[in-house]
Amino acid sequence: MGIMKRAFGRLATSTDELEAEELRGDAAAHACPPIAQQADRDVVTVHGVLRTVTLRPRGGVAALEAELYDGSGTVTLVWLGRRRIAGVDPGRHMTVEGRLSCIDDVRVLYNPRYELTQ
Repeated sequence: MGIMKRAFGRLATSTDELEAEELRGDAAAHACPPIAQQADRDVVTVHGVLRTVTLRPRGGVAALEAELYDGSGTVTLVWLGRRRIAGVDPGRHMTVEGRLSCIDDVRVLYNPRYELTQ
């Protein structure tokens, strides 16, 4: 009976919840703790999928911004002085590393080191 209950539970789960569960598993497979558990000023390594990539000037300087989601939360990645980075596109999976800043409860990594995956 437990198998049927689990199978029915998965059928009743929304697509967003299934995607989040899959992304959390993917982050764990890359030995990365959840974004939601990271604290301000920590040096972190996180893994997820890019939801958005936009060009947004900051103080007159070009800045490429991307939102990385791992199923537990998001972090905004900001590359100052960059207009485009090859391979950094929505839907792309990547692992990033840097010092986490929390600005108005928004997690941000400035000029993170990154590795494109998948």
